[in-house]
Amino acid sequence: MKTILIMGLSGSGKSTLSDAIKDAYTGTVYTLNADKVRTEANDWDFSEEGRIRQAKRMASLAEEIKLEPFYSLITCILIVDFICPTRNTRRLFNADIVIWMDTVKECEYEDTNKQFQRPQFSTEKIHCHVTTKNAQKWAKHIIETIL
Repeated sequence: MKTILIMGLSGSGKSTLSDAIKDAYTGTVYTLNADKVRTEANDWDFSEEGRIRQAKRMASLAEEIKLEPFYSLITCILIVDFICPTRNTRRLFNADIVIWMDTVKECEYEDTNKQFQRPQFSTEKIHCHVTTKNAQKWAKHIIETIL
């Protein structure tokens, strides 16, 4: 099972792209959404420590899913969408494939804007740099060229 991280600022289209890939991909897709995970954990701390805790939580949940016996028997992908705002949180999550939603320059949350570190292509593995909000086009591109 490959783990795909769709990361970027709030409002960039992460969940929309996740849904578009899930709809267009012919194999089995499991998705994990950060807002749903935060709701279940009742953890709305967006400080640096809270972001690190969330990245570790998302990584742990992804690992649990990957260890499920059912998923080892079939070809499938796990799509995880969350802001993952810093190089450290992206390193902690450690996805197989990273898709950066670079479609908004700022979001409505000033604390997130201040914390967000744009990925550095020279030091971070970015497999797809999404620059427009056209989920169906990007989903097709990702499925055909990356998956």
